[in-house]
Amino acid sequence: MWKSLNKIVHFESKPNFVTILWFLIPFVAVLILISKGNSHINNYLIFKNVFWHTVNQQNLYSFYSTEYFDKNHYGPFFSLIIAPFALLPNFLGVALWAMLNAWILFYAVHQLPLSSKAKHTILLISLVENITSIQNLQFNPMLCSWIILTFVFIRKGKLGLAAMFIVAGTLVKLYGIVGITFIIFSNEYKKLIIYLIGWAVLLFCLPMLISAPEFVLQSYVDWYQVLIEKNIENVSSYQNMGMTDISAMGFVKRVSGWHELSNLYFILPAGILMLLPFFRFSKWKQTSYQLSYLAQVLIGVVIFSTSAESPTYVIAVVGFSIWYVLVNPKADHWMFYLLLLVLILTVFSPTDLFPRYIRKEYVIRYALKALPCFMAWLVITFQLLFSNFSTNSAHAN
Repeated sequence: MWKSLNKIVHFESKPNFVTILWFLIPFVAVLILISKGNSHINNYLIFKNVFWHTVNQQNLYSFYSTEYFDKNHYGPFFSLIIAPFALLPNFLGVALWAMLNAWILFYAVHQLPLSSKAKHTILLISLVENITSIQNLQFNPMLCSWIILTFVFIRKGKLGLAAMFIVAGTLVKLYGIVGITFIIFSNEYKKLIIYLIGWAVLLFCLPMLISAPEFVLQSYVDWYQVLIEKNIENVSSYQNMGMTDISAMGFVKRVSGWHELSNLYFILPAGILMLLPFFRFSKWKQTSYQLSYLAQVLIGVVIFSTSAESPTYVIAVVGFSIWYVLVNPKADHWMFYLLLLVLILTVFSPTDLFPRYIRKEYVIRYALKALPCFMAWLVITFQLLFSNFSTNSAHAN
């Protein structure tokens, strides 16, 4: 039995302390949520009803005040992702959904070309942020996993699987599209493009198996409209101390008071800076360079999104952690201080361990949760453009 479990979760010999914490704390937290009733599992109720509304051909993006508060912002394809859980009683569906998110991120991190010590460090740094996301019953740990697995499978030449994760992530939350940047790590980019087209057609149409084709097509149109509305709502969240637009843009605009500043002044330069490393052709095959680029992508997709909320930051913190273990063997003091800043402002600020007054009046008001990850992203970008990468990190395999 233990040998079978070892194959599934990839323990090297026996569960270590980090592994036990990674699974035990979210499990206990979710059991507490379930015991408090439906008012504490609202996100799961939204997700669950994406499936049932698709089956019953009810608008996926309307308010359903008798079922939950807020509304769905995920694509129609998500109805198939949540389907196995929607068919179960709530208590069981919630528990399995939460633990699947914990396990798949654990699995994805263990597929990275890093030493065992590095993988454990990534999980330890990301532990609290992962718990924050799972307590909110979010999809973000799974999405983070899909982006990482896209990277892993492209490196391994498994382009069909990589394309599947890119398309699936895009059709659920758009963030998955960033996985296409890893195409530079493959010599068979034409094959990857063909797989992308094939998966796009298949996954786009797949929800039609449980609903009417015309309803699914209309749902994609409705999804586009609701995302535009959500973006407008996000960028004005500073007016009501909202917990959205926790981004580089949100930070700068809230601190400066220049709330009308266009997001394009941030997104366009960020996009250019994420593409410029492509021109360092001689570095493409170096593992430490590839992992640094993965870290930049994972952080960037969060801090340059107006939809970034506190539970979204599990993606960015995993990205930071990957970069940290790469430079940690030879890290300067400033790197340790940046880690502390990430832990304090990004990881612990939403928790009860953080002073409530400071959280409300400073961290939320000025979107300070984004600041440490933004600083890290700038350093990573500089390294991708100018560092030698002549020798791989001691932790990179």
